[in-house]
Amino acid sequence: MVRWAAFSCLLVPVVLVVFGTSVGGAAVPALGLAAVTAVCRLLLRRSERSVRGRRTAGNAKSQGARRGARAHD
Repeated sequence: MVRWAAFSCLLVPVVLVVFGTSVGGAAVPALGLAAVTAVCRLLLRRSERSVRGRRTAGNAKSQGARRGARAHD
């Protein structure tokens, strides 16, 4: 997903220049897209870590609960 975003960050300025926008004028959208891409990547990684942490914590809790149940049997 991020590779496509990086590709669009390069493609958009090229298309703008081809259609007559100055190089400086095309740089502004390119920088904006790069910033948005970086923020999205950061949020995606944070979300993945959060999900991984929940799964790990959930597994530890369920294993502890099972151990406690076995001890009482």
